[in-house]
Amino acid sequence: RRTRVCACWSAMGIVVKGGSDGRTLVLAVAKLSNVPLAEEPSSGAGQVTLCETSSKNEVVAEGGAAAARLLLARSGTKTKVCMTAWLDTADELARLVKVWTEDGAGAVQPVVAVPSETRKAVARAALEARLKQLEAHLAGGKGSLLGGAPGVADAAVALALAPLYAKVLGPAARASTPSTATWLEGCMAKLPLQAEGFTLCATDGAWAPATASAAPGAAGSASGGSAEVQAAVAAVAAQGEKVKSMKASGAGKDAIKAEVDKLLALKAKVAELGGEVTPAPSSKEKGKKGEAAPAAKADESGEKKELDPDKEAKRLEKLRLKEEKKAKAAAKAAKAAEAAAAPAQPKEKKKREKKDAGEDEALKEALEKALATPKGDKKVLSADMPKAYNPQLVESAWYEWWEKSGHFAPKMGSPKPKFVIVIPPPNVTGALHIGHALTNSIQDTIIRWRRMSGYEALWVPGTDHAGIATQTVVEKKLMREKGLKRQDLGREQFVAETFKWKNEYGNKICNQLRRLGSSLDWSRERFTMDAMLSKAVQAAFLKMHGKGLIYRDNRLVNWSTRLNTAISDIEVDYVDVAPFTMMSVPGYADQVEFGVLTSFAYPLETGDGEIVVATTRVETMLGDTAVAVHPEDPRYAHLHGKFVVHPFNGRRIPIITDAVLVDMSFGTGAVKITPAHDPNDFETGKRHKLEFISVFTEDGNINHHGGAQFEGMPRFKARVQVVEALQAKGLFRGKEGNEMRLGLCSRSKDIIEPMLKPQWWVSCGQMAADACAAARDGRLEILPKFMEATWFRWLEDIRDWCISRQLWWGHRIPAYYVTVEGEPGTEPGTSSENLKSWIVAPDEAAALAKAQAAYPGKKVSVKQDEDVLDTWFSSGLFPFSVFGWPDQTPDLAEFYPTSLLETGHDILFFWVARMVMMGMCLTGQVPFKQVYLHAMVRDAHGRKMSKSLGNVIDPLQVIEGISLKDLQATLLTGNLDKKEIAKAAEGQAADYPDGIPACGTDALRFALCSYTAQGRDINLDILRVNGYRQWCNKLWNAIRFAIMNLGDGFSPSAGLDVGKLPLACRWVLSRLNHANGTTATAMGKYDFRTATDSVYHFWQYELCDVFIELVKPVAAAGNAALLQTYREALYRCLEQGLRLLHPFMPFVTEELWQRLPRMPGVCDGIASVSLAPYPEADQAYEAPQAEKTMQALQAVIGAARSMRGSYSLTKQRPPLYVLCRTDEAAQLLASGTAEVACLGSAESVAVIRSASEAPEGCAQVVVNGEVTLFMMLKGMIDPTAEIAKLDKKLGMLAKSLSSLEFQMGMADYEQKTPENVRVANAEKKSTLLAEKAATEAAKVEMQKFAV
Repeated sequence: RRTRVCACWSAMGIVVKGGSDGRTLVLAVAKLSNVPLAEEPSSGAGQVTLCETSSKNEVVAEGGAAAARLLLARSGTKTKVCMTAWLDTADELARLVKVWTEDGAGAVQPVVAVPSETRKAVARAALEARLKQLEAHLAGGKGSLLGGAPGVADAAVALALAPLYAKVLGPAARASTPSTATWLEGCMAKLPLQAEGFTLCATDGAWAPATASAAPGAAGSASGGSAEVQAAVAAVAAQGEKVKSMKASGAGKDAIKAEVDKLLALKAKVAELGGEVTPAPSSKEKGKKGEAAPAAKADESGEKKELDPDKEAKRLEKLRLKEEKKAKAAAKAAKAAEAAAAPAQPKEKKKREKKDAGEDEALKEALEKALATPKGDKKVLSADMPKAYNPQLVESAWYEWWEKSGHFAPKMGSPKPKFVIVIPPPNVTGALHIGHALTNSIQDTIIRWRRMSGYEALWVPGTDHAGIATQTVVEKKLMREKGLKRQDLGREQFVAETFKWKNEYGNKICNQLRRLGSSLDWSRERFTMDAMLSKAVQAAFLKMHGKGLIYRDNRLVNWSTRLNTAISDIEVDYVDVAPFTMMSVPGYADQVEFGVLTSFAYPLETGDGEIVVATTRVETMLGDTAVAVHPEDPRYAHLHGKFVVHPFNGRRIPIITDAVLVDMSFGTGAVKITPAHDPNDFETGKRHKLEFISVFTEDGNINHHGGAQFEGMPRFKARVQVVEALQAKGLFRGKEGNEMRLGLCSRSKDIIEPMLKPQWWVSCGQMAADACAAARDGRLEILPKFMEATWFRWLEDIRDWCISRQLWWGHRIPAYYVTVEGEPGTEPGTSSENLKSWIVAPDEAAALAKAQAAYPGKKVSVKQDEDVLDTWFSSGLFPFSVFGWPDQTPDLAEFYPTSLLETGHDILFFWVARMVMMGMCLTGQVPFKQVYLHAMVRDAHGRKMSKSLGNVIDPLQVIEGISLKDLQATLLTGNLDKKEIAKAAEGQAADYPDGIPACGTDALRFALCSYTAQGRDINLDILRVNGYRQWCNKLWNAIRFAIMNLGDGFSPSAGLDVGKLPLACRWVLSRLNHANGTTATAMGKYDFRTATDSVYHFWQYELCDVFIELVKPVAAAGNAALLQTYREALYRCLEQGLRLLHPFMPFVTEELWQRLPRMPGVCDGIASVSLAPYPEADQAYEAPQAEKTMQALQAVIGAARSMRGSYSLTKQRPPLYVLCRTDEAAQLLASGTAEVACLGSAESVAVIRSASEAPEGCAQVVVNGEVTLFMMLKGMIDPTAEIAKLDKKLGMLAKSLSSLEFQMGMADYEQKTPENVRVANAEKKSTLLAEKAATEAAKVEMQKFAV
């Protein structure tokens, strides 16, 4: 096949060998390069002509990429070197992909025939190599190959790979290239590649065996297509890759054996699931399966075709195997040489292994002892600290002791200031997720800090009854275990069954909160349906109804036909739907089409015309009661006040005018009105006093108002039948695509149906105005400040709140429907309901008394409303109902209003605003003084947490660790379908190939707090959490060092004359003081990032990296008096540092603080660090001169370390000579030569005043304008080898500069290159030139040593 392409601006055409893909790429290149192309009809079989040309003017290009280069050249665009390379890659990929996607039918046959199986295997090897390179290039979420927006290079490579990813690579096969798959989907969606309908391959086929066999013994394909099997196979593939990587890196045999054992276990799991792991055939097996070579084929011209991809693929594969073999041989030789040079190594290894075994045994013994601590008893610490930090050991027993000892309960009547938080009550059905972990880490950090800062701090725990969620769980359990529906039990027995479930399973999340170290006062734990809170709910309803704020009305609600209840706005998920989208809907076997605008005609009553309307929900026309037109639309002026006739029931439908609803420029300018099933139509119906006809049952079927022809049909099946009926009557006028938003029930995923229902409503207007006023006058502070605008915008545009829910589990509404004997009966909850027949009362007796008073002399009966209140109603009372309101209890008097409400910004409106409105309405006070809204947690790639993506992580999985196999097994316990499980397993394998390491609670809490910045989303990287777990080990070792050096009898002095301490001690105490002040200030602002940075910086970079290193030579020197001063400073840093860190890391700080002696006069008699005073800035510790001196010393130390790295010095300790050009610099440096020698790894340090004082053989570096450092290198380095390294570096710099200068030197560079790219290139060139100059200078210096 040949594709002829020509640009309008040239008479010369380009003929592309390769068919439609070549044409598509050239069209894309033309569009991306702004080259106009005129398309003409196809001429000739197998040809597509773009602009008529004569054959003699044609240029033949082999493949679309070659044609793209020609087209770019014709357009005057200079093809960059990197773009050319990608176009070449695209050609190579296209040839290799054809071997797998064309099944030999359309593929060009090579001159020398090769068996198809061998051709595929060879092509596969080459493709894998290219895909690995591409994956590495796109890692980190890059959206294009060359940076910026996707362009020509992306189009070429994407077109080449699209068939492979669409037809061959299934989920398991794509596990190794997640970034490439994401990039490809983006390209096919964004670029002009005619890729409508492109989707990734959903099943693993022939490629799967080879995918797994890339690692020894790994899986290739699984027989059986279940999602569980696919997830297991994906785990096998990931483990196989790990084994391969370990072998390639020369890992130890024992380590490899352990991983191979895991691989075998994963294979066994696949077998248990009924799957099959098929290893790829070995090279010998491939040879045995060889096919007879057919004769070489020739094309129509008689010329033999050139060799397809096979030769090139074979060459690449041979080269890869050769390099791999050489690498293995080199590694083996190096290992042998190392062994020969160190014959004692086996003994050392055995000695080390014996030592490690001893340490493991000691840790095991300590862990068993800690876990055996009786619940609530204080942990007895072992005399000898384990050599390494172990989170399981550290976190055991402490929480139970804190709780039993009452450390979390405030003292009633205390004169201390109060600080009170109520927990955002999690659903009783819930399990801990990362959002809970963030919320509770922040809240516990705040409450522990306030408790340590002298407040009576109270954090009230509780759970929410979660009406819909809990009822759904219990109903499913009843059906699963007993085959019963709730109706089979009756309301009373069902509620009892639900309470039983709650007591048995519903407190799981509370126990998980304990694992997070949450210092909640469990003696005040509340449940939104316990007796005290239920009393508050009833009192609130009665009081608000008495004020006229709660009323009954027949209005539209969000109706879930699957749950058979109205739901709140927060429980509706809105999705954007593209035109002509097929979607799965619960309860329907076939998919339903959305995104369609259907037009049909209503015949005029007079019979002399029609009016055409359009709708996305044609089934609702059964309830139409008007057609609206714009009063100023001349097309319909003659129809004002006329009628049309409903085609199915003959109902007369008026034509009304409405300027509010109708946009005469949209569609036909005529709008059908269904007041009972559309919010806009509802308002129109009220304005024009139209009839409200509901045509759906609560189950979503057509009711009797829809007519006998459609009655009983499910609504979306009726949609199809209505269209067919309209067609039969000749009234159907067509359909067109229409983008739309669709509301889904967040729990059932059903399509929300607007339904007209009599319900109880809360009038929110005045309460919202009061809440706005509180924020404006300062009674309520919203943080971060910029969220105030959102607060005002929502409250000022608030709608009334529907609080009725058609459930059995919840607070039953205290309202009673009155029936008068002898009068026509009406049914509550239906359209026949008499809204005036309701009486609100605390119980049935009171309701009956009110009814008798309202209907004197008549026989009346009352029946309580079957509905319950929206869960958010009781949650809105939580800040004061937990303290016993409406009763005036001691708790209410002492702890209300509360101090702070901390939560995520996603529930600002649905919960926070309602608490403020209801609190002010019912108590006359704002329920809390501050609202702090934290950011939302996303994954490391910035994606929203979603079960279908596999990125939802249980915090306990981070705390305790989990293997990839077990992590993927959790996908099988949820409600994901097979495709979603496979996709999620693929995502988990990409993000956690080795599973999640056990990080511990402290590391997770600290990471979450350190990520927190006001108003920003948190992209949580689990690897960063593991980094903080390693940091805990640093803290552990710091205390171990201190305990060894403080000695058994050390007792800190009550006072300390800081001014008489050595320089290093004055400096570190001054830095401790700075950390104390910075952290406390940041905590007061809820600036957790600054607070954690301050604590971390002090511990890591000032205490551990500097001061502890300076203590070591003092301890070794044996000067007892000097050592004592260092001990005093070290103790204060460690003891205060642990108190400073405690709110963030409660467990490890308690464990370590308990091992230190108490600070006299500060912590006397204090049992726990959680009750110790929080460190504050102390002016006595300030030492600005010491800080200035150490700053000067650290500049020299940093320069010395940099020089050591540049000259590859490891064990050598060269003398240093510090040239000081000013007296002040000389004085500063002379006072700290010991510190410089210690931290700069120098044999000695001398301060000199002239460069001539530095001996020959020194390298030098300018530290600053006053100081230059000389390092003696003579006899310590090999100048020849160093010069060779510098020459190599200069060569690389020259190459980079040449490439950059070529790019910047293009004729159209200034015109066509974006400004930000030009600025970046200029900065890059400046950096390269500076690096080149520095390297040349270093070479000159090194040449002096060579001489």
